[in-house]
Amino acid sequence: MSDLATLPAADLALAADYARQALAPATLRAYAADWADFTAWCRARGIAALPAAPTTVAGYCAVLAVSHSRATLRRRLAAIGRAHRMSGLAWMPSHPVIRDTLAGIFRRHGRPQRRAAAIGTADLRRLVATCGGDLAGLRDRAMLLLGFAAALRRSELVAVQREHLTFTVEGLRLLIPRAKTDQDGQGAEIGIPRGARPETCPVRAMEAWLRASDCQYGPVFRKVDRWGSVEQMPLHPNALPKILARHVAKAGLTASGLERLSAHGLRAGFITEAYKAGARDEAIMEHSRHKDVRTMRGYVRRAKLVDESPAKLVGL
Repeated sequence: MSDLATLPAADLALAADYARQALAPATLRAYAADWADFTAWCRARGIAALPAAPTTVAGYCAVLAVSHSRATLRRRLAAIGRAHRMSGLAWMPSHPVIRDTLAGIFRRHGRPQRRAAAIGTADLRRLVATCGGDLAGLRDRAMLLLGFAAALRRSELVAVQREHLTFTVEGLRLLIPRAKTDQDGQGAEIGIPRGARPETCPVRAMEAWLRASDCQYGPVFRKVDRWGSVEQMPLHPNALPKILARHVAKAGLTASGLERLSAHGLRAGFITEAYKAGARDEAIMEHSRHKDVRTMRGYVRRAKLVDESPAKLVGL
């Protein structure tokens, strides 16, 4: 068998391109930014970033301890590890120096992660009520209602194409070609029935937006410029939080100090409301495309913290 190094450059380049696609583009961008930060930190101190000594990695984490969250620190370590593995270098995140430093950081500076507040049906009605009848308002109403009813992730919502939608008398079928938990691209199709209320029906909202925007193929959710024209390019995923924040402010919605109102709240809200309405775990997971029941039940646990608390049984 020939050695890999003897392969033509074009074949090697093709393999490298596929290897880069093993991770989602957003993950690759995050890793690239994390690696750039680490290498700049090492360069400023005159130490090697590749290979990095365990003490170097521990020192880097210590510097970020106060300003960065637990999740960010773990992602920085993942980025450093990926850079080492891609270069054929040994990587030991479990090295005692790194492990003990992280444990000390989390013990001293650990704080609860701010989770996405569940945007429930009542909240959604208030948000939709702030959407006007112009093109931007029709688009936002359709996005909010579809994002909730289909329990979509932000990346899935902005990636919806006209070809992914099939309308029927009962509602619509939505094809999701690829999702966070479907890296092999097997795809999933979910159904959205017509709503009982015309003002919050996701199917009617989608039909109204498609008619108004004359969208017949390609990206469904696009930018509407200041002159009221619909552009051809899809919205960037970072546009959705800004759109949501605008309607949250208009609706006067707020979240607790340990929660944040974000686009993920639409997905969390659907799961919460479906559970409260008596939907079975497996039915919710099939709709939300969760692979791990523990992850899905994390939303459910928060939904029943008060309603099913044993404190209700002690006669207070």
